[in-house]
Amino acid sequence: MSSPIRKAINSDALTRLAQAIAVAVSATLAGCSSHVPQTDAAHTPNIAARAKQKPVWLSEKPSPQAAQDVWERMRQGFQLQEGLGVNPRIEQQRLWFASNPSFLENAGSRGSLYIHYIIERLEERNMPLELALLPVIESAYNPMAYSRADAVGLWQFIPSTGRYYNLRQTRSYDGRRDITASTTAAMDYLTRLHDMFNGDWLLALAAYNAGEGTVSRAIERNERLGLPTDYWNLPLPAETQAYVPKLLALSQVVLAPEAYGVNLNPIANEPYFQVVEINQRMDLSKVAEVANIDEDELFQLNPAFKQRTTLDGPQHLLVPTSKAQLLTTSLQTMRPEELISKKPRKPVFEGADDIRVASVKRNYRVKRGDNLGSIAKANNVDIKDLQRWNKLSGKNLKPGQTLVIQDTGKRGSGRINTVVAANARTKSETRKPQTQYKVQQGDSLYIVAKRFNVEMQHLKRWNPRVGQALKPGQMLIVANPH
Repeated sequence: MSSPIRKAINSDALTRLAQAIAVAVSATLAGCSSHVPQTDAAHTPNIAARAKQKPVWLSEKPSPQAAQDVWERMRQGFQLQEGLGVNPRIEQQRLWFASNPSFLENAGSRGSLYIHYIIERLEERNMPLELALLPVIESAYNPMAYSRADAVGLWQFIPSTGRYYNLRQTRSYDGRRDITASTTAAMDYLTRLHDMFNGDWLLALAAYNAGEGTVSRAIERNERLGLPTDYWNLPLPAETQAYVPKLLALSQVVLAPEAYGVNLNPIANEPYFQVVEINQRMDLSKVAEVANIDEDELFQLNPAFKQRTTLDGPQHLLVPTSKAQLLTTSLQTMRPEELISKKPRKPVFEGADDIRVASVKRNYRVKRGDNLGSIAKANNVDIKDLQRWNKLSGKNLKPGQTLVIQDTGKRGSGRINTVVAANARTKSETRKPQTQYKVQQGDSLYIVAKRFNVEMQHLKRWNPRVGQALKPGQMLIVANPH
């Protein structure tokens, strides 16, 4: 017998029992009291009515309270975990995250500026909140991330897909790095893929990685051979074979981080930034000065402005919520020329090698069979640096061509020693215990200062020859706070 039917029968039985008790009580009162000659029939229906009221079942659960932490809010919105069972491909990826806890911890630290915003946009569309972890896989939540395929930003859009989703790309502005614009574009793209593959999120994610054409052809192949056409059975490229399991494994680690030795710092469940409208060109350094915002933090929120000035981009800025009102008020009283810096502008993404500290240049003659990738790997430099040093727009090389290669300080300690010597300036600083920190992918001065709980101005003073843009492998001096 089903539970609803059983509940209905029990309810009717209770009602009949209550009516019988009411009649019996009335009869007893009538028989025992000489002052009341007959039963008060007017009250009997009221007792029966009360007995017929809908019962309150104790099994009903109160609605959950709003999460105080973004990670908890994310967990409450997971939709992709059901029916996974034991899957070796997921387990393999989960083992990697458990063996490299700092990867998710660092990505979470960088993403603390953006995760709340992304979760809210996903909830508005009723999309799985596991998708808020997609930038961890794509870019480690680094808006400046750049891939070999020329994919850029948190969501790693290539130029053509970015333009298709209205992410404008000019010399001064790249919408693929725009936090709000790229997030909207990514969700539009994922929604389109979800609809294209009949509501299958795993196929949509595979297509986000490999392209809808690749996934569609794999499905058609399996259909011709009479094979299953779900994600797990498709013959997809190796990267895509690992891509979806990686996101699912990462979600499981976020569900129970302590079980995997991962320490996720709490992120307040409230907006980190606010949109402030602007109506004139301004330099981000001046904006930061006016609103008392750390420059690096402002660049992290507005990384699409490649020249650190509001050219070619949208007429608004993202600023920390606590500083939005101050900036709005200041903009109303300032003259336009006060918001333009007289110093020559440096690109937001300028490499630390441009500082020319202990920089050694050498020439390399291209041999037959060489390419930029092999030369960069052999000399422990980045391809984009090779292109920048030699003003190369593409990747084609000719045998006999001479390339300039600069020593970036990755292989030796001369650069580190220079920085150490520069930091022994005051007795108070030399007495502080110091440590060396190796810059990770996606780090910035703001993030490093936040991680070590020190002021950014102190971090800059301890490392006077390090530029605003850090590079993986650089060494920083960090004096422990008192």
